[in-house]
Amino acid sequence: MTLTITPTGHRGSLRILVLLLLAVLGALLAGAGPASAHAALTGSDPAQGVVVKQAPAQVSLTFSEKVAMNDDSLRVLDPRGKPVQTGTPANLSGTTYAVKLRSGLGDGTYTVTYQVVSADSHPVSGAYTFSIGAPSQTVVSGTGPVAGGGAVGGLYAFGRYASYAGFIVLAGGAAFVLACWQRGAGVRALQRLVVGGWLTLTAATLWLLLLRGSYTTSGKFADVFDLGLLGQVLQTKTGAALVSRLLLLAAAALFIAVLFGAFTKREEGPDKRDLTFGLAIGGVVVAAGLASSWAMAEHASVGLQPGIAMPVDVVHLLAVAAWLGGLTALLVALYRAPAGTPVESAAVRRFSRLAFGSVVVLIATGVYQSWRQLGAWSAFTDTRYGQLLLVKIGLVALLVGIASISRRWTGRLADNADDTAVVDIDGEAEKERVTAAKAAGKNTGSADSRRAAQLARQRAAMDAARQKRLRDGDANRFGLRRTVLAEAGVAVVLLAVTTWLTQTEPGRTELDAKAASSSSSGAATAPSNGALTLDMPFDTGGADGKGVVSIDLDPARVGGNEMHVYVQRPNGRAFDVPEVKVAFTLEAKKIGPLPVTPDHITTGHWSASGVQIPMAGDWKIAVTVRTSDIDQVTVSKNAQIG
Repeated sequence: MTLTITPTGHRGSLRILVLLLLAVLGALLAGAGPASAHAALTGSDPAQGVVVKQAPAQVSLTFSEKVAMNDDSLRVLDPRGKPVQTGTPANLSGTTYAVKLRSGLGDGTYTVTYQVVSADSHPVSGAYTFSIGAPSQTVVSGTGPVAGGGAVGGLYAFGRYASYAGFIVLAGGAAFVLACWQRGAGVRALQRLVVGGWLTLTAATLWLLLLRGSYTTSGKFADVFDLGLLGQVLQTKTGAALVSRLLLLAAAALFIAVLFGAFTKREEGPDKRDLTFGLAIGGVVVAAGLASSWAMAEHASVGLQPGIAMPVDVVHLLAVAAWLGGLTALLVALYRAPAGTPVESAAVRRFSRLAFGSVVVLIATGVYQSWRQLGAWSAFTDTRYGQLLLVKIGLVALLVGIASISRRWTGRLADNADDTAVVDIDGEAEKERVTAAKAAGKNTGSADSRRAAQLARQRAAMDAARQKRLRDGDANRFGLRRTVLAEAGVAVVLLAVTTWLTQTEPGRTELDAKAASSSSSGAATAPSNGALTLDMPFDTGGADGKGVVSIDLDPARVGGNEMHVYVQRPNGRAFDVPEVKVAFTLEAKKIGPLPVTPDHITTGHWSASGVQIPMAGDWKIAVTVRTSDIDQVTVSKNAQIG
C-alpha cells in the first residue's frame, strides 16, 4: 500500500478532511462508554437463584481470569440491605475468591455484589441473589455498582482517546521530521504539532492517573482527588504503567528540545549526521518505551502468549504512529509550511515508503492479534469484536484499492517533471522581479518605493494565481489529489474502528463468557466413546415433589456436548417443574462447579447445546430440581467423562 500525497492539495479539500476527522471523532466520543469487562463470572457458590436449606459459611465467586480486589470488592447484603460479610475477600485458589459470612443468618433472599478489576485493567461489576430457607422480599435495588460508568467513565474514556492521539502525533511527527523532511525541524507549524502531541499525552496521562481510583471503585467524581485512592492506584499494574509513561515523557521532552533546537542549527556535515543517528536511536527507544506502557497493562499482558503479544503490541502501536502521525505531519507541512521552506517532493516519496512499510507491519501484527483475540472462526460473526474486525478488514481492502489508483496517478506525474521545473523557474523570476522593484524603490524615494512594492505584490499574486491554474489544470495531479483525499478519509475511519476495537471485549473472552453462562468454560481436546445416561431419583419434600431426573450427555467427551434433561413422575409420566439446573465439578482438579441452565423444550424435557467439558476425569454431575417456590433439592452422581 502506498500512501502518496503531493503538496498540491487545495484548502477546500483540507477543510473536507478536517470536517471528516471531527465527525469521526465526535461519533467515537458520542458512543464512548465504559470498556467492556474482559473477565467473566463463570461460577458462584451458592449459585444464582438457588434456595439453600442452611446458611452457607462463605460466598465464593469464580472468574475467567485473575482479578484485583479491595476490601469492599465482594459484599453480601441481607433482605434489609445490611452487609453480612466479615473480613476481607480472599483468594481461595486460582481465579476463585471468597468472603466469609456471619453466623446465624435468617431466612430470606440475599444479594451478592462484586466489583473487581480484571487483569487487563478493565473494571468488572455485577450482582445476583440466592435465598436461605425460602425466597423473600428484599430492599436491595438494582444490580450493584456499575464499574467504569457514569461521568467518571466517560471522562476516563476521553483520556484514553487523548493519550493515544497524543502519542501518535508525538512519535509520528518526530519520525516524519527525522526520516522524511529534516528541513521541517525549523518549521514552526511542525514544532507546534509535535509539542502539542507531547502536551496532550502528558496531560492525558495525569488525567488518567487521577481518575483511575474512582473509575475502578465508586465512580464518584468527588473521589478523583482522594489521595488514599491515588495511593492504591500507584500500587497496581496500571498505576505503575502510567507513572513509567510520565518518566518517559520527561526523556521525550529532552528529545524534542534537541530536535527543534541544536538539530536545526547544525550545518550539514558529519556532525549533523551523527546527531541525526543519535536522535533516531534515542527516539526509537523512547517511543518503544511509551508504547510499552500500554502493552504492559492492557490486553496484550494477559491471555495467550503474553511474552509474544506484548512486543507485537509495541511494534503495532509504533507502526500506527509512523503511519498516521506521519500523515498528520505531512498535511501540516503541505498547508502550513512557509513559502520559503516548502516540503519537497523527495520528502513526500520518503514518507510514501515509510507509510508502505508501516502498513505491512500493521497487517502482520494485526493478523497475530486477531488470531489471539478471536480464537475461533465463529467469533467473526458471533461476537461484537469479530464483527468490528470484519469492518476493519473491509476498510483495509478498500484502502489498498484506492492506493493502487494513487500509484497509477503518481506514475503519470513522473512524466510531467518539467512542469515543476517551469514553476520553479517562474518562482525564481518572480524573486528577481521583487528584488529589482526594491532596488528601484531605493533610488526614486519613499513614494516610488511604496508604489514599486505594491506593484511587486500585485505581480506576485497574479503569478501565483497563474501557477495555481496551471497546477489545477493538470488532470493527473487533480486525480491524484482526489484519490489521496479518499485514502486519508478511509484511513481516518479505519483508525476509529481500530480504537473502538481496543475497548471491545475480545471475541475469545466473549465466547467463553457465553459458554460459562449457559454451561461451562473450556476448550475441546480428545474425544471419548459413546453417550452417557444417568438416572437420579429426587424428593423435594413438598407436594408432588418426587420423581426421577435423567441426564443424557452426548458424546460424553472433552469439549462440546449435547445435553438433554428429562423429569418424570414415579409412574414414568413426564411432568414440568419450575426450574432445572445442572452443575459439573471435577473435584480432583478443583474445577467447578460449572453451571448449566438448560432451555425448556417440551413437557418434562430440557436441553442445552455446546456444554463444554474442559478435561477428562471423574466428574460429579449435580442436578438441582425446584418443584415450587420453596421446595427444591440437589441430587448428584459421578461419571467418567473423556
